[in-house]
Amino acid sequence: MRRVNRAGEVGRERTEQSFLVPKAEIADTDYDLSINRYKQVVYEEVQHESPQKILAELKALEAEIMRGMDELEGMLS
Repeated sequence: MRRVNRAGEVGRERTEQSFLVPKAEIADTDYDLSINRYKQVVYEEVQHESPQKILAELKALEAEIMRGMDELEGMLS
């Protein structure tokens, strides 16, 4: 049987992969052992480019692709 090192778990935050939950808290939730009941999720704000800028970049890429295709077509003629 493998021994568990509980002493190493004592100071862990609920955002970490594993952590301890007091028995009383588990009992208060009718012994629901779902991790989502006890784990704290931290969300990070993500900054995205504006749709207008993304569309402009796509148009520039498309124009570059078309120039390349025209050049290839010219080589085949």
